[in-house]
Amino acid sequence: MRLVTGQFEYQFPRPALVMGIVNATPDSFSDGGRFPDAGAVVAHALQLVEEGAAILDVGGESTRPGATPVSLEEELRRVMPVLEQLAGRVRVPISIDTMKPEVARAALAAGASLVNDVAANRTDETMWRLVAQTGAGYVCLHMQGNPQTMQLNPVYRDVVREVVDFFSERLGRLNGCGVRREQVIFDPGIGFGKTLEHNLDLLAALPELAEAGRPLLLGVSRKSFISRLLGGGPEARAPAGLACACLAVAAGAQIIRAHDVGETVQAIRMAEAILARRKKA
Repeated sequence: MRLVTGQFEYQFPRPALVMGIVNATPDSFSDGGRFPDAGAVVAHALQLVEEGAAILDVGGESTRPGATPVSLEEELRRVMPVLEQLAGRVRVPISIDTMKPEVARAALAAGASLVNDVAANRTDETMWRLVAQTGAGYVCLHMQGNPQTMQLNPVYRDVVREVVDFFSERLGRLNGCGVRREQVIFDPGIGFGKTLEHNLDLLAALPELAEAGRPLLLGVSRKSFISRLLGGGPEARAPAGLACACLAVAAGAQIIRAHDVGETVQAIRMAEAILARRKKA
């Protein structure tokens, strides 16, 4: 399976890629306000690369449940100085985590090569046509509703089947806009319009989701469903997130999105070493 994201190309199977989360937001659920200016955000991103991040995911608008949307101008003000400084200093793909085609366009022009779109349930084709024109990679995430409404009362008949069907339908829509199959990554959207039970059902079904024919990205790092099951705040969720990451890799996920990059890289490399021995046995 081949993934092409701008000038970067990957052939799977290969060791899983860790996508490091770079928040340029004051209201992120996990680290909002920790990095008060672009210089601090860039320094954090460079540290994540040192720890083994294979992709940097830069975002300027929080997508936590109930988050207040920000204007186009404000999102650009937050992310562009970061992207412009990182583009010439790192040799890994830079992803722009945005729902706005205008932000994606500016970010790709500044050196990003991947669009992480939590609003892949959109009907407007502007974002998809931009991805087709630029050759950027595209993360197609499943979400019910939008960040303001997604956790009010998420309901599914069969969450796994609905996510699988969404991936298939979106791939057809993307292809129709000129996006090549090789550009697409699927994300089941853990925490995006799902209850604890929905999230657990999806995590248990990762082998089925991984059969969709495109790289599977999983983002569970520090998410609140962990506390609903185990208690504790965001700072206490890292061990459970690592457990999910290792199980995801064993189930066939190719990309893990994480805050704690060094720990995640170490955990999944150990999991991969054990899995490799299991295959030889």
